[in-house]
Amino acid sequence: MLLSVLRWVVCACVLCVLCPTRPALAEPGPEPEPAPADQADIIETPEVVVSATKTPIPVTRVTSAVEVITAEDMKRQNLRSVVDALRLAQGVAAFSSGGPGTDVSVRIRGGSSAQTLVLIDGAIVNSATTGSYNFANLTTDNIERIEILRGAQSMLYGSDAMGGVINITTKKGQGPPTVGAFLEYGSFATVREGGTVSGKQGIVDYSLALSRWDTSSFSAVNYRRGATERDSYRNWTGSARVGVDLPKDGRLDFNFRWTNSDVALDSVSATSPSDVFGSKSRGQEYVFSGSYQQPLTEWWSQKLTLSRAQEASLFLPGTLQRNLVTGAFSTPFGTPNEIRVLSNRIEWQHDFRITEMLLLSGGYQFREQQGENDTGLTNRILSSNAGFAQAQVNLWDRLFGTAGVRYDSYNVFGNATTYRLTGGYYSKETDTKLRTSYSTGFRAPSMNELYFPNFGNSQLGPEKSQSMDVGIDQFFLSKSLKLSGGFFWNRYRNLIVTTNDPVFCAPFSTFGFCPQQLGDASTKGWEASLSYAYTSERMFLRGLTFQAQYTNTLTRDLDTAARLPRWPVDQWSMVLGYQPIEPMWITVTGRYVGSRFNTTGNNQSLRAFDVWSLAATYDVTKQVQVYLRAENLFNEKYEEIASAGVPIRSIFGGVRVAFSAKP
Repeated sequence: MLLSVLRWVVCACVLCVLCPTRPALAEPGPEPEPAPADQADIIETPEVVVSATKTPIPVTRVTSAVEVITAEDMKRQNLRSVVDALRLAQGVAAFSSGGPGTDVSVRIRGGSSAQTLVLIDGAIVNSATTGSYNFANLTTDNIERIEILRGAQSMLYGSDAMGGVINITTKKGQGPPTVGAFLEYGSFATVREGGTVSGKQGIVDYSLALSRWDTSSFSAVNYRRGATERDSYRNWTGSARVGVDLPKDGRLDFNFRWTNSDVALDSVSATSPSDVFGSKSRGQEYVFSGSYQQPLTEWWSQKLTLSRAQEASLFLPGTLQRNLVTGAFSTPFGTPNEIRVLSNRIEWQHDFRITEMLLLSGGYQFREQQGENDTGLTNRILSSNAGFAQAQVNLWDRLFGTAGVRYDSYNVFGNATTYRLTGGYYSKETDTKLRTSYSTGFRAPSMNELYFPNFGNSQLGPEKSQSMDVGIDQFFLSKSLKLSGGFFWNRYRNLIVTTNDPVFCAPFSTFGFCPQQLGDASTKGWEASLSYAYTSERMFLRGLTFQAQYTNTLTRDLDTAARLPRWPVDQWSMVLGYQPIEPMWITVTGRYVGSRFNTTGNNQSLRAFDVWSLAATYDVTKQVQVYLRAENLFNEKYEEIASAGVPIRSIFGGVRVAFSAKP
């Protein structure tokens, strides 16, 4: 605790030292490039949220636990990857298995990564083979918004949403045509460069981006354990969003995202980590989506969404490895293996405004997943048809509620029915909102759990859950200050766990290992957050923002009474932004993760850690912005996953340019 206090003091001193006294220009706007000096913005609470009900709803009426991360938030912190933003979010545990490009898992409220549904522009990107989404290669380029919906959301989204939903949206082009570019260099021989084109002409808007990220000196296994080899990473990312405004408030949207990655790997193991020479993972990911939204009458509107996400990942085991414990050299186990997965989704939603107090929504979803690999998993198909209905009630802009039910029919295990109830009360006089929800969820077994050769159990059914939360949001100072607190509880049943049971596994595996549905777990905890935004015309205090959150998560395997792996009891984060003069922003971020266990049965204890970073941006002219980011300021020695590499103290600097045509 004393060390944390000292670090707070040091961070405050850093702010004072870095505050310049010369005049300058404005804070950049929501685009990736600097904005004109007369368009300064201060981050404010977003006016509407979409993910909570699949319809736009003001934040004062939201009855679910939701957090929004905007492009402005990520830009002020100079974040390169989406997972860096998620690490600071409420109720989220995000851990990397060894630095840039290596596997990154993200979980919500004690759930697993396979129980967290991830969408990019309406496309489900969870892998068909593992059930989870790997955030390793998802950069912040051209991303406008991230909505994190906590708690079971299967009623709206179906399978994989037992823990929550992460919904990511690409930027929408606006204003005159703008061309931008950036170049960054820093620690670990890191080079990043990219360009953007965006704008709107007539009824057509567009936002396109292309970027590259290279690094060559980061060890995937923790170098402090004796690793000497440095691993490389390369990432190409392209994205595009093109929209067309149609008559009578209709709209067409087309989205595309492409990633090409190449990352060197090591053997990350708590007991026997190894430097591996020549081991790599090469992948390509494509995400396509399109939507057509059209009001049919004054009270009836519809939206049709079609999407496809596909990925191919080639694993190369390497030629030689050195055990960091014994120093012995050996040949890595395994053979080259390529995994190919595909996910298709069609959803057609209709919304009926019955009265000002009642909105009814109903829809149909078809989902199909395909997967295969080079080591025996032949092309398999998991598909489902689902229908859902939801009612939203608004009484006098004070009492709010939702009620919904969903029915999913799968080709592999049968059916699943889920429902969700929420309620809220908003006091206009005191600017206070009370909210609560109760819901059920399910997760369909993944393709590996069902069909992986000599392992999969084709008799598996869905995992199931119950979820409840209650919370309060209190606004002050015309909503510039917000205090939130709440309690959550989850109960998981029929969890799929891998067991060593030669008798039971005999029909599926000759090794005696196979997945069974015998797991039960519970999670519960407390959440608290604070956000504040201030702006003025005072010298050296043009703007100030502060965000902080604390999450207490108690997890239990109800069969063994042990804690669930890699879930800390305590987590907190803070983001302090300071604008001393108009063109400059300085941001300090801190993140604390409590002690946890690396694996099941309370084994392989990992100590707590706190990591601090500093970011600064400065507009040299209306077209040019320079920026700086320093990570792990105090050179904290820690591991997110046992033996996995993490950044030492490092620094990165860059420049952004933007040229906009006159209206």
